[in-house]
Amino acid sequence: MSHAYTGGCACRAIRYEIAAEPVESNDCQCRQCQRQSGTGHSSYLSFVGAPVTVEGKASTWDVVGEGGTVKRCAFCPTCGSPVYLTFPDIPDLFIVRAGSLDEPGRYQPEMVFWHSVAQPWDHVPPEARTYEKLPPR
Repeated sequence: MSHAYTGGCACRAIRYEIAAEPVESNDCQCRQCQRQSGTGHSSYLSFVGAPVTVEGKASTWDVVGEGGTVKRCAFCPTCGSPVYLTFPDIPDLFIVRAGSLDEPGRYQPEMVFWHSVAQPWDHVPPEARTYEKLPPR
């Protein structure tokens, strides 16, 4: 790994550092992600078992994903920026929102989930693998 992934919210009250490479980078076009992002999809980097440091106190709310998994969405209580997701039933998984990265150019979407409910105006990178729902795990 060349250097850690760092990022946080717009007002910098929440900061994170992850000293590992993501196991996956994806866009998600599900309706939950459309609503949370205010656009056609959300973009994520997933880290498993990585050393993560978070500074600042995020507010959270839980939502049940389409597959039944509880996602804990963390956002800044001051500026409202969505920053990361954790999963109570999968404690080793830490997912950051690509827009929260200090260097968002490091994000390269490999996959697109929930393409079956994509908005016609939300286009995906041609090189990304698309899945109608979630990919098989």
